[in-house]
Amino acid sequence: MAELTGRIHSIESFGTLDGPGVRFVVFLQGCPLRCAYCHNPDSQAPGGGRSVTIAELFREIDSCRNFIRRGGVTLSGGEPLLQPEFAAALLRRCRSGGYHTALDTAGSLPLEHSREALDAADLILLDIKALDDALCRQLTGRGNAETLATLDYCEAAGKPVWIRHVLVPGLTMDSGALSALGRFLNPYRCIRRVELLPYHKLGVFKWERLGLTDPLADTPEPSPEEVRHAEASFHSGYRR
Repeated sequence: MAELTGRIHSIESFGTLDGPGVRFVVFLQGCPLRCAYCHNPDSQAPGGGRSVTIAELFREIDSCRNFIRRGGVTLSGGEPLLQPEFAAALLRRCRSGGYHTALDTAGSLPLEHSREALDAADLILLDIKALDDALCRQLTGRGNAETLATLDYCEAAGKPVWIRHVLVPGLTMDSGALSALGRFLNPYRCIRRVELLPYHKLGVFKWERLGLTDPLADTPEPSPEEVRHAEASFHSGYRR
């Protein structure tokens, strides 16, 4: 296992947004989705990033033990489930080293490929792009069937889940759609938190640097009032 090799895009040694506490965040390289609001478009190509072994990466993680011992390690991306064997092995190594582990994923791979990695994580941060399949395809280039199957698997397995959903004006901030998403999620006992994340433009410079056209160039960031309205719409359906 120590010599198993994967490709990573980058690391963040003091992350505070990707799971409980202070986290060491590993961004794995490669993603099958092409999200219109992707803030790491340079992480999409599977052959990019740098190659590392489990042993090398765990040494980097463990060098930060004093900072993350009350938090843990999160695998993000890209889409970490695109490298399921590497992700599962790294999660198991971190858990055996005493770290809480989280997997930040859109659940966009079939369960026969992703189950081992899902099982190896303490917490799943599941990004639901859109409940409506057609809108999900518009936003990402793929439907949401695998994502919803991942949520069902976590429910059956009793795996704790934090739901993430990005609020994009003109796309995912429809009041009816948000209320419907809330009603859909309400019965799931595995869900411990729902994070409604306002769309931001912090990654726009990466699209420009890569010579790519930003599909949301004319889309503004939502105002605080719009975010509050979106949250109220969601919680009209999600009553937990």
